[in-house]
Amino acid sequence: MTISRSPSEGFVEVGCPPLTTRDVGPTFGSHSPGIVRFLHAEGIEGFPSPERICASDSTNKPQSLHLLVRREVQPESLPVLHDVSLPCNVYHRAAKQSSYMPEDRSGKGPESSLVNSASSTSRERGDSSKDKNPQKPQGKVCHYWMLGNCVKGDACPFLHSWFHGVDFALLAKLEGHKKGVSGIALPSGSTKLYSGSKDGTARIWDCHTGKCDQVINLGGEVGCFTCEGPWVFIGMPNTIKAWNIQNGASYDISGPVGQVHALEVAKNMLFAGALDGAILVWKGGSEADPFQMAAPLMGHTRGVVSLTIGRDRLYSGSIDRTIRVWDLNTLERVQELVGHTDVVMSLLCWDHYLISCSLDQTVKVWGVATEGGSLEVAYTRHEDHGILALSGLMDACGKPVLLCACNDNTVRLYELPSFTERGKIFSRREVRTLQTTPGGLFFTGDAVGMLTVWKWLDFPKSQREQLPHSMES
Repeated sequence: MTISRSPSEGFVEVGCPPLTTRDVGPTFGSHSPGIVRFLHAEGIEGFPSPERICASDSTNKPQSLHLLVRREVQPESLPVLHDVSLPCNVYHRAAKQSSYMPEDRSGKGPESSLVNSASSTSRERGDSSKDKNPQKPQGKVCHYWMLGNCVKGDACPFLHSWFHGVDFALLAKLEGHKKGVSGIALPSGSTKLYSGSKDGTARIWDCHTGKCDQVINLGGEVGCFTCEGPWVFIGMPNTIKAWNIQNGASYDISGPVGQVHALEVAKNMLFAGALDGAILVWKGGSEADPFQMAAPLMGHTRGVVSLTIGRDRLYSGSIDRTIRVWDLNTLERVQELVGHTDVVMSLLCWDHYLISCSLDQTVKVWGVATEGGSLEVAYTRHEDHGILALSGLMDACGKPVLLCACNDNTVRLYELPSFTERGKIFSRREVRTLQTTPGGLFFTGDAVGMLTVWKWLDFPKSQREQLPHSMES
């Protein structure tokens, strides 16, 4: 029985088309029109070496960016999941950063505390100065409104909305989990959405009605989800559960030490990050024994909490603050990336780059900078809060958008490579898991158990407002 990664209509294939000379777009964090051009020979694997970076072009040519979206790059929420198996100092540090708004906050009255958030550079609607209501601060949401007891109504100076942005919309809020959502999966070709929680259950939702069809008691906390083909994999304490949604087969895969917070599938192999620093590997076997354990990948000195796949490489992030790069063909370590000063919470492959985030309040973009093809930091984005999860999608115009879940209870949406803010999502508690699909749907799961469905608009307001009124109809 194979568990190999194969193209599917449900997810963007993690891989790259044949590459030739192409424009990759302006440098990270820059709004200038300068374009960096890569010369990449067709069939060459891995990240491009520096000699292929040959020219910069000041003409503003269309970008041809290929976003490599993880199937399930989890927020690896160990420091904020109240997990007793984790080092106490890690938990207390993250909890202190994310606890400014108590879950049981009550009482009515005007908003008295401001959300400490980064300044927004997103495109805002041109409201007239003649409006009766003053323009509200776009980066601050009313916490009393979130709890349903703001008495100021339209006079409240803060946002009464779960998001700020004109390019996407909220489709549904799926309620049911009693504790934080820690895994989301939408298997290929399925009309069911799967979610897992710290409450020890998995829920199966009907994608057409939004109703929960089934609740499965797993007997332990869910650390992460991932899916590949008909398989759904669930990271549990000291085990991994595997479901085949086509034939109903299920397996309990033993071997991990402690809670499993990271899972990935590539080249007919299943990878799991363990709290002892090991990355366990299973290869696809026979139908009777589909998961055969191979030699683990050793090197991290503390728990592995994030994994992602890109260009024949496996990338692992750890509590030890490092990222390690592994060759998927040889299963040997090829590089150790040092730069973060706190837990590496999430990883994402995008084009020729690796993007990482950490509780150290930074997002780092790693690119090729040496003759040997090693990765080095190309750009660092500083936030005001620790970052818990990353995911990515393409907007209606084909521009890549990065989703960053921060532990100030927000998700920031940035257009790459400039990191221009495209919007912000607000939540009662921190969002711990993100999932995206090629069709423009994306999902957020927060620490109180709320699973929210979002849709990137096919023809967003930001474009529609630029058209003459006669064209809008």
